[in-house]
Amino acid sequence: MSRIFYQHCPLCGSDKVNQALSAKDYTVSKSDFEIWHCAHCTGRFTQHVPDGANIGAYYKSEEYISHSETKEGIVNRLYHSARKITLRSKQNWVKSAVKLKEGSLLDIGAGTGAFAHYMQQTGWKVTCLEPDADARANAEALYKLNALPSDELFTLQAQQFDVVTMWHVLEHVHNLHGYLEQIKRVLKPGGALLIAVPNYTSKDAQHYGEYWAAYDVPRHLYHFSPASMQNMLQAHGISIVKKHPMVFDAFYVSLLSEKYKNGGSGLIGGFWNGFRSYSKAMRNVDVCSSIVYECKFS
Repeated sequence: MSRIFYQHCPLCGSDKVNQALSAKDYTVSKSDFEIWHCAHCTGRFTQHVPDGANIGAYYKSEEYISHSETKEGIVNRLYHSARKITLRSKQNWVKSAVKLKEGSLLDIGAGTGAFAHYMQQTGWKVTCLEPDADARANAEALYKLNALPSDELFTLQAQQFDVVTMWHVLEHVHNLHGYLEQIKRVLKPGGALLIAVPNYTSKDAQHYGEYWAAYDVPRHLYHFSPASMQNMLQAHGISIVKKHPMVFDAFYVSLLSEKYKNGGSGLIGGFWNGFRSYSKAMRNVDVCSSIVYECKFS
């Protein structure tokens, strides 16, 4: 299997990189992966990741909720309950970003299509892209969605979307900079890009360290701080207009992290550490477990 070893930071290109920690893949392989840190942009990245042709095997698990829709276990049931509220928040962020009640939207990394379907139900014209064939099949079975393979991004007509969304997707994309340039191409003038990614500088990440579930190696190729995200986006002529906290992520990630660290369900410790992280984020979005970056092209 071909694996990638970075000599330079894949976010900013700096050679000021060194190993920060090692984390385990708890979902599929149970293997350990190195996570390196960039002293220039403060971004992090996973080393020795499978290339794009081989990464698919690391998504083949019934526990990988965005592809399987599993409701097994209390953590996944809580995820589905919270998602109903989160979908409404995402809709509001989209409408606010472009000042439209209806429009054209591209959802990249649609998973099984819950968000795309929700936006269709509220009057939006939605195109969705998803790399995993099983997830695309689930999107069709669950919501009658015709999700396209992700490489279709490079063939879409220019300037056709009011909004592009990537909900916990950018950290998975091998062709990171190519995707950002293509998004610029397909957005209408004045259109908005919404990117949600985990934040390794969050309170819950600092507490759990190598056990932090949102490292999710090797599926998460990159691990963003607010500073590294701003640095990378600016290099592509993208401005961050606003940041939104994804408040439920602190609880979901903490519950999983507690399970990884201490075994068992981890309910009490997970909820407590999730609440601590949530409380910090309410005062400062930059320490939220996951952040939504609302962006425009300059």
